[in-house]
Amino acid sequence: MTAPLNERGARIQLLAMDVDGVLTDGSLYFAASGDELKAFSILDGQGLRLIQKQGLITAFITGRTSPLTEARARNLDIGYLIQGRTDKLTALRELSERTSIPLEAIAYVGDDLPDLAAIETAGVGISVPNGCAAVRASADWCTTTPGGSGAIREVCEWLLTCRGVLDQLVDGYRAP
Repeated sequence: MTAPLNERGARIQLLAMDVDGVLTDGSLYFAASGDELKAFSILDGQGLRLIQKQGLITAFITGRTSPLTEARARNLDIGYLIQGRTDKLTALRELSERTSIPLEAIAYVGDDLPDLAAIETAGVGISVPNGCAAVRASADWCTTTPGGSGAIREVCEWLLTCRGVLDQLVDGYRAP
């Protein structure tokens, strides 16, 4: 990670992310009843809680509308849930206005073409390695961990490192 990128990371106040392909592996599972199923990584959840404790705001911006995404957002105390929005850049700009946080202080994580403009416009645009080629190429950074397997945890730990607090937080979990 380059120093200028880490400096930009230290200024991030809000982490916004897509859901399917970022918080999940991008697969959609349907039960015989027609009910949708999704798998979320517990590692991502812990990472989001850690950055929230440091005062960062979190947001999900997703093109689909899913009660499972709503339940996950509620479970993790996600500050903003925006569903059913395929124009991610417009949603990101609206979120910026609503929170009075400039786009330069927002990191956005995505994996597919609807995320492209948001990734290119955010203060730090991030892709996951299972993202499409155009998104990976346009991102400021691509995680090493795939979406659905802890990619958001990797982003959260990077943000905490940029703020200089990760080691201290980890030490808080060590035996006395």
